[in-house]
Amino acid sequence: MSVTRTGSFRRQHDHFEPQDDSDPNAARRIRGQLEQIDYTAFASNKEVIGQILGASEAVHFQKLAVAAAHARAVWVSEALKIAEAGGRVTPEDLARLAHLRATFEELAEAYEALRRIVERGYVPYRGLP
Repeated sequence: MSVTRTGSFRRQHDHFEPQDDSDPNAARRIRGQLEQIDYTAFASNKEVIGQILGASEAVHFQKLAVAAAHARAVWVSEALKIAEAGGRVTPEDLARLAHLRATFEELAEAYEALRRIVERGYVPYRGLP
């Protein structure tokens, strides 16, 4: 399974793509089967995510964006404190920085996941009133 890393976001590309073009009927049959599989995944996501999240609202995006921005600021602020103290990084400093970075990345990933959930139509979106 390959992973593409763009910024801090991971995208996995693990779909099989047949390369044999010698039999157009077989290729059409496989594409049809893959469409059925993709629709099953879509319907499952829509049902499960919809039950858990309900509708998505602009305020949800705002809260996630603010939380991610705050986490980023805290992470960078901590790194600046270390740099101002001479740049010597203790194991405790490194552990704290890693935790703060992971916190920011998780919140940013959650924001992107919510965006993809809306983009793919798994939940309805209610914008600003």
